[in-house]
Amino acid sequence: MGAIERNGYVFEPEYSVIEQNGAIHVYHKGDFVEELTFSFSGKYPEPNKIEELVEQYCQERGI
Repeated sequence: MGAIERNGYVFEPEYSVIEQNGAIHVYHKGDFVEELTFSFSGKYPEPNKIEELVEQYCQERGI
């Protein structure tokens, strides 16, 4: 899954299958804002879960 863009924000997911965790790096206009962490099971995180995390982040911050 590639980067997700929303209203000037870019969300770049990355994950480790071995450690079963991941992070979404949040950028605004090229500047790093914060890192959202998550865990998952299986071979890779569900794309829908990543979309939900991004959507929740945007709703909480009015983005």
